[in-house]
Amino acid sequence: MSVTTNEVRDKAKLARSAAEEMNLLTTEQKNEALAAMADALIANTAAIISANELDLKRGKEQGTPASLLDRLALNPARIEGIAEGLRQIIALPDPVGDNLETIERPNGLHIEKIRVPLGVIGIIYEARPNVTVDAAGLCLKTGNAVVLRGGSAALLTNRTVVDVLRTALSATAVPKEALQLIEDPSRASVDTMLKLNGLLDVIIPRGGASLIRNVVENATVPVIETGAGICHTFIDESADYRMASDIAFNAKVQRPSVCNSMETLLVHCAFAASHLRKLADRMLEAGVALKGCAETLRIVPEASLATDADYATEYNDYVLNIRIVSGIDEALRHIRRFGTKHSECIVTEDAANADRFLRDTDAAAVYHNASTRFTDGFEFGFGAEIGISTQKLHARGPMGLPALTSTKYIVKGSGQIRQ
Repeated sequence: MSVTTNEVRDKAKLARSAAEEMNLLTTEQKNEALAAMADALIANTAAIISANELDLKRGKEQGTPASLLDRLALNPARIEGIAEGLRQIIALPDPVGDNLETIERPNGLHIEKIRVPLGVIGIIYEARPNVTVDAAGLCLKTGNAVVLRGGSAALLTNRTVVDVLRTALSATAVPKEALQLIEDPSRASVDTMLKLNGLLDVIIPRGGASLIRNVVENATVPVIETGAGICHTFIDESADYRMASDIAFNAKVQRPSVCNSMETLLVHCAFAASHLRKLADRMLEAGVALKGCAETLRIVPEASLATDADYATEYNDYVLNIRIVSGIDEALRHIRRFGTKHSECIVTEDAANADRFLRDTDAAAVYHNASTRFTDGFEFGFGAEIGISTQKLHARGPMGLPALTSTKYIVKGSGQIRQ
């Protein structure tokens, strides 16, 4: 057995044992632990930033794109925001133990369906240290143990953050062993996690398309798939220019490195004839590189010709595809072909077109006259999120606390036997 296998399996075993203790904790005990974790992050801001600076330095030396470095970077304000996410989780109702259904059978059996923790959750993610804290907070609040495997680009940051959180847990009722970090950055550590049936109850991947595809295709442990974000905004003929411009600009520029940012702008031909030049200029002034269809290039010659491969790419960067379409039918066909079922938007004043888009678009979140950047657990009122599920089983969309629970039936009788 390799060193990698030993680390992953040993830490998963510790998490499994801790999960049994987690079942006994009250909501108050879990909330006290989250508060201690939040306070510890603030108290150790300097140490976390020092580790993060080393990760950033290594990333720059290795040529990591600026958009990905932005995901990795921490500063006092971001750490305060991450700690605030934990405090918001404290304020949220604990779903564990909720009675979802009560059934009274004719034979006198009393059946209750209640929420219970999933058990041990494995999280595989890339260079976003905020996920380390969000995942820990959400999993612990729901009575789960968690095994984290972050990307190598954030290894020093994640190691420091987890050390801080585990030290904080040591003074609470939550066992520190319920929070584990896999430090081996090799692909082998991921491969081992994917096969840990009996130790991990579920794996949640967060990251780019290749990471998610590897997990989905190779895991024997059940997976909750969080998909890549090739998100579209369709500006219909009747759209108000100022609203459409602001929504599209926000969806692309506000933070292009995240999964709910817009990658392709679909524009009705009539709107494009009147307004695309102005909107393109706004994007260009913000440093966005434009790619487009042949009709787009006639209006915006600065753009380069987009290919099918471009329309199928999640850039996470200051790059935008533009396609001019004849109407909602063509827009929907494009989204069905290239979308990843994440977040899609229509900007229109036509109520019938809005209703059709909302009904016919197959995505976890569908918007009318609002930026796709709102697909986020915090913005939906869930506190921090564990990820955005693009599948249809168990959970879909931003996954808050209830998505990290399963159910079981409590059956009470008075001596009934089945005939």
